[in-house]
This record gives sequence, C-alpha cells and structure tokens, in this order.
Amino acid sequence: MPSFSKSQSIRTKQTPCVVKSLLNLVSSGQLYQAISSLHLLSRRGIRLPAQTLAYLLQQCANSKSLKLGKWVHLYLKLTGMKRPNTLLANNLINMYSNCGDFDSACKVFDKMSVRNLYSWNNMLSGYAKLGKIKPARKLFDQMTERDVVSWNTMVIAYAQSGFCEEALRFYRDFRELGIGYNAYSFAGLLKVCVKIKELELSRQAHGQVLVAGFLSNLVISSSILDAYAKCSEMGGARRLFYEMIVRDVLAWTTMVSGYAQLGDMEAAKELFDLMPNKNPVSWTSLIAGYARHGLGHEALELFTMMMELHYRPDQFTFSSCICACASIASLNHGKQIHGYLIRTNFRPNTIVVSSLIDMYSKCGWLNIGRLVFDLMGDKRDVVLWNTMISALAQHGRGEEAIQMFNDMIGLSMKPDGITMVVILNACSHSGLVHEGLRIFDSMTSCHGIVPSQEHYACLIDLLGRSGHFDKLINQLEKMPCKPNDQIWNALVGVCRIHGNIELGSKVAEKLIELKPQSSAAYVLLSSIYGALGRWELVEKVRHLMNERQIRKERALSWIEIENKVHSFTVTDRLHPLKEVIYLVLEQLAGHMEEEVSSPNCER
Repeated sequence: MPSFSKSQSIRTKQTPCVVKSLLNLVSSGQLYQAISSLHLLSRRGIRLPAQTLAYLLQQCANSKSLKLGKWVHLYLKLTGMKRPNTLLANNLINMYSNCGDFDSACKVFDKMSVRNLYSWNNMLSGYAKLGKIKPARKLFDQMTERDVVSWNTMVIAYAQSGFCEEALRFYRDFRELGIGYNAYSFAGLLKVCVKIKELELSRQAHGQVLVAGFLSNLVISSSILDAYAKCSEMGGARRLFYEMIVRDVLAWTTMVSGYAQLGDMEAAKELFDLMPNKNPVSWTSLIAGYARHGLGHEALELFTMMMELHYRPDQFTFSSCICACASIASLNHGKQIHGYLIRTNFRPNTIVVSSLIDMYSKCGWLNIGRLVFDLMGDKRDVVLWNTMISALAQHGRGEEAIQMFNDMIGLSMKPDGITMVVILNACSHSGLVHEGLRIFDSMTSCHGIVPSQEHYACLIDLLGRSGHFDKLINQLEKMPCKPNDQIWNALVGVCRIHGNIELGSKVAEKLIELKPQSSAAYVLLSSIYGALGRWELVEKVRHLMNERQIRKERALSWIEIENKVHSFTVTDRLHPLKEVIYLVLEQLAGHMEEEVSSPNCER
C-alpha cells in the first residue's frame, strides 16, 4: 500500500459516505470486508475519523482478529498517524492485549506521548490476563493516579495466580481508601474464598456483598455459593440459593456439585432432578460424585441416561465414568466407553488416558493398560507416567516399574512427589528394599523433592514388609518431623503382616490416640490381645469401639457375569441367588476338607 504523503489532499467530503458504508458492513457481520477496503481509502487519500477507527479496533478486539487489527494499525501509519492520539493508542493497546500480542501493546504504550488513566489500566489488565504479576505490580506502583478498576485488576490478578494473602492485603488497602467499589471489587475476594476454603472469610465476604447491595448480581451470588460449597457449608449455601430471585444453570450446578463433593448424593440427586435446565457440566458433577463415593453403578446408569438424552460428554465426564468402571471392576462397561472414544474420534486428554490405564489395570488387563500408555503420542505429562508406574506396582511388577521410572528420567521428565510415592510402593510390594532405599535417597539429592510424611510412610512400609525393623526404627528416629497418622498406619500394617505383637500394641495405642475414629488400630489391637490370650483386653477394645460408634470397614468383592456386576460382603444374605451361591461355597469347602485329609496332601 502506498504511503499517505503530506502533499496529498484529504478528501473529507467523501468521508461521511465512506464511514456510513463501513459501519453498515460491520453491523451486518462483514468486518473483514470493511477493513479490507482500508487500503483503497488510503490510495484515494481518504483518512477516516478517529472515532470510526477506534470503533473498528474495538470490533477487532471483540472478535480477537489480530490480523484485521494489524491492518487498521497499518492504515493509521500510511495515513500519517505513526503516533496516534490517546484515544486510538488506547484502542490499539486493548486490541493487541485481547488478541494475545502483548508485545505490540507494550510498544504502543511506550510510544504514547500523552497517557491517561485508561491507558495505564489497559496495560495493567493485559499483564493481569497473562498472569505477569511482577510487571503488573511494577506498573501499578508507577501509576500516579489509580481508580476502582486499577485496584480491582490487581486483586483479581493476585487471586487468579494463587497469591491469596497478597490479594487480601490489596483488597483491604483498597477498601480503606474509601474510593468506592463495584461488583468486580468482590470478584477477587470471592475467588480467594473459593481457593483457600476458609469459611469465616466466606461469611465476611457474603456480609460485605449484602451490605453493598450486590447480592442480586447472579455471578457474585453464584461465587458465594461456590465459596460455601468449597467450605462444605451446604446449609449456608442452600439458604442463599433459595433467597436468590433468579437462579441460572451455574447456580444449580454449583449446588449439585457441592453436595456431590460432600458425599450427600441424595441431596445432590434431589436438586439435580429439580433443575429446570441441565447442561453437560451439571450431569458430570453428579456422575463424578457417584464415582468418587463408591457408587459406580449409579454413575454409569446416569451416564447412560445422559447419552440417551443427547448431552455431549466432555473429558471430565469420561474420566469420571472410567473411574466408576475401575471402582466396581466392570471391564465390560470400561471397554464400551473406550470403544465409544475410538468410534467418535474423541481426542482424550491425559487424565482420560490415565483413567483408562487405571481401569484396565484394576480389571486385571494390565497388558492392555500398557498398550494404551504406549499408544499415547504425547507423554510429556507426569500424571501419565505416575499412573502406569502405579499400575505396575499394583500387579507386583516392581522391576518393570523401576525400568519405567528410569525411562521417564531418561526422557528428561521431572518426577513429582506422587511419582516417588508410587515407585516406592512398587519397590515395597515387590520386596526391592535396596532399590527402594536408593530411590528414597535420590529424592532430595537428584530430584529436589523434600520427603513428606507420605514418603516416609512408604519407606516404613518398604522396610517393615521385608522385616527390617531395626532399620525401620532408625528411620523413625531420623525423621525431621513428628510422625503423623500415615506413619503409624504404615507401622500397623507391617506389624500385622509379621505378627510383631510388642511393637504392634504400642503403635496401635499411639494411633488410637491420634485417630480415635480410625477402625484399623482397634482391630489390630484386638487381634494382638487375642493372640496373647488377653480376652479381657479384647472385650475392653470392643466395648471402646461400641462406645465411640466405630465400625470396621467391610470388605467388598465384585464378579461380572453376563455383563452384570454382582457385589458381595462377608456373610452377605441379600443377593437373590444366595441359596445357590452358599451351596457352591459349601461344596468348595467340602472339597478343600477332603484334600486336606488326604494322606498325600502336604501342609
């Protein structure tokens, strides 16, 4: 496009007609055609008014059309406006920021001869959207004038980046200034409430929103609901929910999700059924709740209904359903979901692929789980490796797990804390003591991971299972922090395995002191006293359990027959085929007794 020289006359008489035709094109959705015509205008010496150009830049920003925005900027340069006025410069900054080209936005800002508050806020917002907290703070400190928008931007930026204490400090400083507030002033505060899950802070925020008169704002009210739900305060959330004049699908879904996360599936299902409009997120929230709390059958039934009603599942839906299949060991359902993903060319993310590996592993098809892992093209996510190593550990393939861990390191993948937990478990279950100790020692020296209580619990389990109680006690004494219930639980397990009565009784008493509602310690202590013949102490432990209303968790078994999963507990008499089942069990017991009494049978 030719340059717009000063000698050329500006045909201002033609401008009104041109502006009208351009605006007509934009209003009819033909932004590309409107901006494409700018090079013809520059050739004919027509310069558009600043307001019209600002409007075009705004449309480019709204549609995130960087290419078209750059064409408008080029038109400005060709028509003699290499240093646009403040209005146009602000719109250029906004356009570049919205389109993700923040470097260009910075260049425009740096070249501005006159900046107003809108210019500074525009740049501040750009840094905040990109999560560049330090540059945003530096710019904020340079501002000679700040308004509500400036402070709101900083509070929200800190909250979104996880700097919750700094966000709260900025919010308090801002409110103390007394310069006013708007609905956005509470957005950052409520985001902090959701992240840190502090009930008292959420109540205070609720009170401030109520006093400020913004409780009718649907977004703000839904954020308060979410804060209460994250704090497991569903009573307060429910009261606010029923006080809301308008409830959109987000508010309903927040309530359903809150109850589902808490495990109150009856209340979650009740609200879900009352929802006037549902979306995939609300369906997924309920499905995930069922899956998370061991109700795999209900989760899969709901998923079937969701599909029949033609709601489109997302990555989280599939992940939750596959986890439900794993929880009830339903290989058939898991294979059906996997087949659906393949048939519909659905591109699963790392979480879905990891769920598939876990499901196949728990259903006994470890080789298929390994195949799913191998076929995953992008293996840069540590979650994928953690899942596969964990699957190998569950099947007692410790050496293969270590090889996979080494392969992961060889690909320059950085292990995290969970990686170290699963690889230590793999060593423990396979009796690979020396390898486990070597990996534990490498955590800090090679990978920069500070061992947590969970890592020490894995180490205790590793040493205890192999009978190295002297080394185990030595590690306990060397721990930099006081052992928690995870450590004592690990000790309870290894004492049960090896029948270490003396240590087991001390550990069980310590665990009861720390976790009075945990059944494992009572059961172990009772069995230890029974082995010693101290039946009066056994009765005392049982009486204590009854007094504290503690029940031993009942083991559950599944078997899939003709595409239907049957679940059983010990002495289960509820199954419709119980007579047949117990008859077969009696026959099996009889065969075992015959084999034991046989003279050729070895003990």
